[in-house]
Amino acid sequence: MTAKTVFYASTGPELTLFDVDVADAALQKRGGVTLPANVQYAWPHPSKRYLYVVSSSGGPGVAGTTHLANAFRIDPVSGALAPHGEPRSLPSRPIHTSVDRSGEYLLTAYNDPSNVTVHRINGDGSIGEPLSQPGKLDAGIYGHQIRTTPGNQTAILVARGNNAAGGKPEDPGALKLFGFKRGALTNLASIAPGTGLGFGPRHLDFHPSQPWVYVSIERQNKLYTYKLQPDGALDRDPIFVKDTLADPANVKPAQGAGPIHVHTSKARRSSTAARTTLRCSRSTRRPASRASSRRSRATASICEPSASTRAGSCSWRRASGRSRCATATRSRR
Repeated sequence: MTAKTVFYASTGPELTLFDVDVADAALQKRGGVTLPANVQYAWPHPSKRYLYVVSSSGGPGVAGTTHLANAFRIDPVSGALAPHGEPRSLPSRPIHTSVDRSGEYLLTAYNDPSNVTVHRINGDGSIGEPLSQPGKLDAGIYGHQIRTTPGNQTAILVARGNNAAGGKPEDPGALKLFGFKRGALTNLASIAPGTGLGFGPRHLDFHPSQPWVYVSIERQNKLYTYKLQPDGALDRDPIFVKDTLADPANVKPAQGAGPIHVHTSKARRSSTAARTTLRCSRSTRRPASRASSRRSRATASICEPSASTRAGSCSWRRASGRSRCATATRSRR
């Protein structure tokens, strides 16, 4: 396969392919595909041969009637997408989707009602039938992301909760930990400080070589780091907490932490003394409340090299499906 870098971006139902000129920080439109409804999220297969996209006619405050998961083949040279297999109907508006580490299951998170589904991925990469779960899942309130852990033994649903609004009390947030085996999810633990009030997580990502889980806390503008145990369990208390705002005492209206991704260069992976660069994007939007969930919100991802980088660019590897900042970082020797 080529090492060519491409970028996929969506506007409504359109998923557009761009070539990326990293040196000149330029994008060139090359084509795209049209989904049955507005694109909600996309995720690549571990083989980088397929891209899975969930779409919906629903949105904040709108239930919608069309909710689908589609698979696409990725051209190994150009990155162009071609439909692959039949789309699968989903029960409600999907807000996130991901593929497990084995590449055998597609997991999808839903926010209203908070829920998780698992579809088998067929041997040819197409999406198979949904799997029945052995019991009722504790999906919390306002699920926002579902990921399997690096060892593929567990899965974590990030449940954001809601701010108090309109005379209604705050809904607590939590990290819902499930056992994961052959596509079956089982309740293991609910991770949150206290009762989950004052805790509004949005997204998480994993360090590639250390047992660390980074969680962006949208509603409180913080970054939590948890330790992941060898069996896939998550420590109940974070090992550190960091503000995501330079001036946390002066929060601007509608300011909240957004998606988080961890990227390491080959240099960092080869050095035990290397540092990991994190980017927790923030979006300016209405507060995370029941009232705001009925309005459309605009988000903006921020990707920039840190002071520790000697070269950096915002680029996305072919079929990444996620805004993962490709930044080279200097290693400490």
